[in-house]
Amino acid sequence: MNRPFSVFVSLFSSTQRLSHRKMRTRSSKMAIPVLDFTSYSLDKKDLSDEQLKVLSEDMKKAFTEVGFVVLTGTGITHEEVSHVMDTSKKFFLLPEKQKLPFSRGNFSQNTNHGWVSLETEKLNPRRPGDLKEAFNVVLLESDISWPSVKSQEDSFQEIHKSFFLRCKELSLRVLRVMAHCLDLDPEVFVAPHRNIGTDKNSTALRSLYYPPVKSEDAKEGQLRCGEHSDYGSITLLFQSSEGLEVRSRSGEYIAAPCIPGGVLVNIADLMQRWTSDQFVSVLHRVLLPPPDDSSTRQAMAFFVHPDDDSMITCCDGSDKYPPVSAGDYLIERFKNSYGHK
Repeated sequence: MNRPFSVFVSLFSSTQRLSHRKMRTRSSKMAIPVLDFTSYSLDKKDLSDEQLKVLSEDMKKAFTEVGFVVLTGTGITHEEVSHVMDTSKKFFLLPEKQKLPFSRGNFSQNTNHGWVSLETEKLNPRRPGDLKEAFNVVLLESDISWPSVKSQEDSFQEIHKSFFLRCKELSLRVLRVMAHCLDLDPEVFVAPHRNIGTDKNSTALRSLYYPPVKSEDAKEGQLRCGEHSDYGSITLLFQSSEGLEVRSRSGEYIAAPCIPGGVLVNIADLMQRWTSDQFVSVLHRVLLPPPDDSSTRQAMAFFVHPDDDSMITCCDGSDKYPPVSAGDYLIERFKNSYGHK
C-alpha cells in the first residue's frame, strides 16, 4: 500500500578525501527514511489510531533497519533553527578569553554544561581531538552565568532555553510513537524522561560549530567529528548543511540528508540496550571538508537521556543486557570522550 506519510530517499555517498591519508568513502546506496510527522506535530494535541499506526510502522522500519530517520512537519521550523544557530555563532566567534568562563566543567550543578573548545573532545578516542567547538545547554536555571550574546532582543539564555523546551516536547512525542512500534505501554519510554530540563536529568541541547579547516594542516587521522554512536535514548539533529555521514549495515558510510525544516532523529546506545537490539544505534561522523572548501558548518543536537536515576532494563523481559543506571552509564561514556574529566 502506498503511504503519503513516508518517502524513501536513495542516497549515494560522494567520494571524499579524509585528510592527507586519502582515506575514502566508498560509493553506496541505502534508503534513508523521510517521514512526514505532520499528524503529530507540536501544534497538534492528538492523532488518530490510523495516523499512529502509519507513523509507527514507518518509524519501526527506519529504527530497526537503519537507525536514522528524517522527520518533516514536526512544527519546528527552519527559521527557528536558524535563529538559534545565528545566536550560537556569535558566541563561537568571540575571543577565547571571553568564552573561557563558560567552559564545560566550570558549573558545579552539572559538569557537562558549557563551552567545549576546539580539539577538547574525542568522540573517537583513537583519533586526535575533534575539530569542532560546542556549547552544551543542560542547566536551564537563571542563577548561573550565561553568555551575554543577544540576537535582536532575546538573550543567549532565552533563545536556547526556548529551543530546548521545543525539542523536549518533540522528543517525548517521538518516544511515544517508538513505544507503539514495539506494542508497549505508550508511556514506557516517556516516564523515565519526566525530569528533562532539571538537575535530575542529563539531556543536553548542543550547539556545534565547525570552523574553517585546511585538511593539510590537520593532524594525522583528525576529523571534524570522529566516528561514534550516541549515548542516551535518541538524538534530534538540525543541520545547516550536509556533512554528517552514517554507517550502513554493510560498513560503508553514506551522506545523511539535510532538508530545510527537517530533523534527523537517531537511536542511541541506551535505547538499543533498552530494546534488546530491536532498535539499532549506528556509527556516524563528520569528515574534513575538501581541500578547496573553507566554509564553516553548524548543527544543533538535542541529546535525549533518561533521568539519571532510571534503571534501564530490557523492555522485552530478557537478560540480554544487565540493568544499568542511566546516570552511571553516561559518566562512563564521558570518560572515553574527555579522558577522566
